[in-house]
Amino acid sequence: MLKKSYGNKVVFILSFLLLIGCSNFNKIVKSTDYEYKYKKAMEYYQNEDYSHASALLEELVNIYRGTSSADDVYFFYAKSLFEKKDYIMACHWFRSLLDEFSESEHAEESQYMVGYCYYLQSPNTRLDQSATYKSIDAFNLFVNLYPASNRKAKVESFINELRNKLVYKSYLTGKLYYDFGNYKAAVIALTNSLKDYPETKYRENLMYMLLKAKYLLAINSVEDKKEQRLSNALDEYFAFVDEFPKSKNKKDADNYYNILAKLLNYKSEDNLDTK
Repeated sequence: MLKKSYGNKVVFILSFLLLIGCSNFNKIVKSTDYEYKYKKAMEYYQNEDYSHASALLEELVNIYRGTSSADDVYFFYAKSLFEKKDYIMACHWFRSLLDEFSESEHAEESQYMVGYCYYLQSPNTRLDQSATYKSIDAFNLFVNLYPASNRKAKVESFINELRNKLVYKSYLTGKLYYDFGNYKAAVIALTNSLKDYPETKYRENLMYMLLKAKYLLAINSVEDKKEQRLSNALDEYFAFVDEFPKSKNKKDADNYYNILAKLLNYKSEDNLDTK
């Protein structure tokens, strides 16, 4: 009984404090003393009450526009939105700050935050990667603008991660075309991946898949295009084994070579015998 009574008192006190807090916040909202309102907004921000901070700063963005404190209001409004995980609107206000106050003391962090907001919006590899491209662009701009920044290593790590996501998506796209038997489209997708991301960690897989796709495109080709495609596939074999002579796929690649060489009547001392 005593425990229940104590619990009720705690709930009552908390409810009472909540009502007082709401009442105080409403008074701040209704106030026309904008310096006071900005001061309270920053108190909320420092106390990690980003909902109340952003609510006040949203109004102050327009009130302070054109003043010497405008970039501060933009910045902390954007940061409050970011802490609320509203990455789309946070990114918008960081970009607005950069557009209107390029010399602001917050410019470096804002440029970083634009890239980071897009980074956090970058979706699963199989989905549309518009946010991924925007993040890479923003981070590349950051590195160009602030080459001595202590964030540079982190930013470059993010860029590599995002680029690997894009190349993996390209690989999956090429594989999808391959699985559906559309070898021509697979060749285009995989070739573009290797061209755009030559240093990718998926390079060996991409090159092997490209060899397979060119091989299958060639042997299933119409006669007037067959010889050229067989030759292209053979060139791809040489490129693959030259770069990855100890690949786990070397045996399969050698089998493709022997079939291609036979179809082309390819004469060479290097012809492989897999019998």
